Amino acid sequence: MEIKFLVLDASYEIWGREPVVLLWAHDDTGEPIVVFDNTFRPYFYVMVEPGWEDSVREKLLALSETKSPIISIELVEKRFFGRPLKVLKVTTVIPEYVRGYREKAKELPGVKDVLEADVRFALRYMIDKGVKPFRWYRAKVREISKAGYRVTRQYMIEEGPEEIEPTPPLTRLKSLGFDIEVFNSSGSPRASRDPIIIIGVIDGGVHQFWAKDANDRNIIKEFVEYIQSHDPDIIYGYNSNRFDWPYLQSRARVNKVKLDVGRRADSEPATSVHGHISIAGRLNIDIYDFAEEIPEIKMKTLEEVADYFGIMKKSERVILDWMDIPRLWSGDESDRRLVLEYNKHDLEATRGLAQKFIPFGIQLSSLTGIPLDQVMAASVGFRLEFYLMRQAFKYNELVPNRVERKAESYKGAIVLKPKPGVHENVVVLDFTSMYPSIMIKYNVGPDTLLKEGEENVEAYEAPDVGHRFRKEPPGFFKSVLKNLLDARRKIREELRKLDKNDPNYEILNERQKAMKLLANAAYGYMGWPAARWYCKECAEAVTAWGRHNILSAIRKARELGLEIIYGDTDSLFVKNKPGVIEEFIKWIENDLGFEIKIDKVYRRVFFTEAKKRYVGLTVDGETDVVGFEAIRGDWAEVAKEVQFEVARLVLEEGDTGKAVEYVRRLIQELKEKKIPINKLIIWKTLTKPIEAYDVEAPHVKAAMRYREYGISVMPGDKIGYVIVRGGGKISDKAVPYFAAKLDDIDYEYYIEHQIIPAALRILKYFGISEAKLRNVATSKQKSLFEYFS
Repeated sequence: MEIKFLVLDASYEIWGREPVVLLWAHDDTGEPIVVFDNTFRPYFYVMVEPGWEDSVREKLLALSETKSPIISIELVEKRFFGRPLKVLKVTTVIPEYVRGYREKAKELPGVKDVLEADVRFALRYMIDKGVKPFRWYRAKVREISKAGYRVTRQYMIEEGPEEIEPTPPLTRLKSLGFDIEVFNSSGSPRASRDPIIIIGVIDGGVHQFWAKDANDRNIIKEFVEYIQSHDPDIIYGYNSNRFDWPYLQSRARVNKVKLDVGRRADSEPATSVHGHISIAGRLNIDIYDFAEEIPEIKMKTLEEVADYFGIMKKSERVILDWMDIPRLWSGDESDRRLVLEYNKHDLEATRGLAQKFIPFGIQLSSLTGIPLDQVMAASVGFRLEFYLMRQAFKYNELVPNRVERKAESYKGAIVLKPKPGVHENVVVLDFTSMYPSIMIKYNVGPDTLLKEGEENVEAYEAPDVGHRFRKEPPGFFKSVLKNLLDARRKIREELRKLDKNDPNYEILNERQKAMKLLANAAYGYMGWPAARWYCKECAEAVTAWGRHNILSAIRKARELGLEIIYGDTDSLFVKNKPGVIEEFIKWIENDLGFEIKIDKVYRRVFFTEAKKRYVGLTVDGETDVVGFEAIRGDWAEVAKEVQFEVARLVLEEGDTGKAVEYVRRLIQELKEKKIPINKLIIWKTLTKPIEAYDVEAPHVKAAMRYREYGISVMPGDKIGYVIVRGGGKISDKAVPYFAAKLDDIDYEYYIEHQIIPAALRILKYFGISEAKLRNVATSKQKSLFEYFS
């Protein structure tokens, strides 16, 4: 019989004395199934000295072990860094034996190296068979029945799988979010001691299991039963890989409860290769991994991220600190309801973020071939590397081994010194995918880099650094990137034809974003010391060509009479001259051979003398604050709000008057105790035991005082404190935030060390002094318009 199925994930098991690959999937009716394949075997390659093939083959056969014999050794033709090469392909039976064979093979006379012995078996299967998550396949199968799998049907592959093109739409995947709350009566939560009091889940609606006493055994069992009965394909949480799952695992062990939540019966969640929690047959996603890659968000708490994306405003939800939960849970019914409401809001915020981020993760998974539960937990370098490994198989290229190296520095991108002041009507021009385009144009890659003795080859030579890359044939990186960017270009053309409400629009848009992420990572990947295809010369050459492009563009812009305000890496800030800008763009595309586009138009933008520091107001009314952000670790929330609001007011109003009034008003509100204490809390993490600190910094002194309240702290804990009135050093006045009231606050500290410094990071460039902000008579500040160039 033939079936069609959508692959979600892959794993493997040993049945008797053979490995069996498990493809966790959906059939074309949307039912969960598992498809087994017992035909695939692990292998690796042995690179030998010329003439040693027969000798090495005999010695390899002599290494064969009964439990996992070497079943074949073939001499095959491959390519290694673009050069033709004959290697021995050694196939065995049990995947775990590959590592042992590799180590023994490396010691044999005539062996130069052993390659591809570190590719995990399930992923090796997916590479060789062309299987990717969230793609549809057909296969000839026979139905089987084997105990232990929570699926509708089980099949054994007899022929295939073969991808179905074009890919049909995804079936509707069932997802479930969860979040836990812990009763930590003294200090940070300790799973050995502190019970879980709430496990909240969200699918169609919110359901909460909560403990009526300090015993969490029953709610853990109820959570397990809920997952088994609702059978989600995707389970997600926020910071769940780092906190919720490890805590549940520990509490389950304490309570002697089996956390049997997978589609493989009697299997429990386990930490896997990228530090993520793996659940058999289900995709476990930590939304925090997505948030970590958004540099604009400095504080990665759930409430901050949900607020940033407009999913749930902080002002519209219950926000509690872990310190508050034990007191409230031990209080009356209304206090307990507050904790339940807090958990509910966390679940709803997490669901909103999941709906925003997971479609991108699905496309990135489908593109790279890395399962969804791993793709965001893995670094950008690993994502690109696995994509390259798949492409290497198609191009018959051997994958290099990973080698430990020290990081090497090289000259980076060009960053112009900005023209300080305020500028109106400024366009930001961005080279589209400049670095990958350079790699394509100049055939840059470790396999095309010419070595000593290869002088008489037609080549491209990088400016400044002199590295040379052969012009023909196209290298591995050029071929891969060209296909990737061409595919992205076609998708973007298709997007222009679609209505944004078309269900295909989101899928294609997320796919092109995933392609852009991979393409833009290629240059940095080559300079990453852990990269298999490491090539410092390649990365150095790409930045050299990048600098050449920017400088050439600047010269042409000046020829055309365009004023350059600032330049950074692959962007130029230029005074907007309609008609001339279009002529400049045409020159870039025709003469330099690169695509460039208008990324933003600023109605007003302000630069200091410093690079990478500006604030801009777009024609759409958005405020960008770059480089001015309060980056010190001891900024309170009030300081961050001050800085953003000052930037917005200065640019929107065209003068500093309203910004100064705002700061003065805020200072007065602070003195009148109208600023809530939660905006005055300073958070800092303990990086080592308290006793190991030589200097008593404020957060260390506050941590010591935590102990006075019976709260134990340890490295990794975040310490929240406020500064109160009194004599002595600042550290002497740092007390735990929960032990202070507004009447205790040293408002002069917050004025001098928080509000005024945050405001002056911008306002000082307009002649505003601390005295001016405090409403002390001074000479007249400069008008904003005096800063126009």
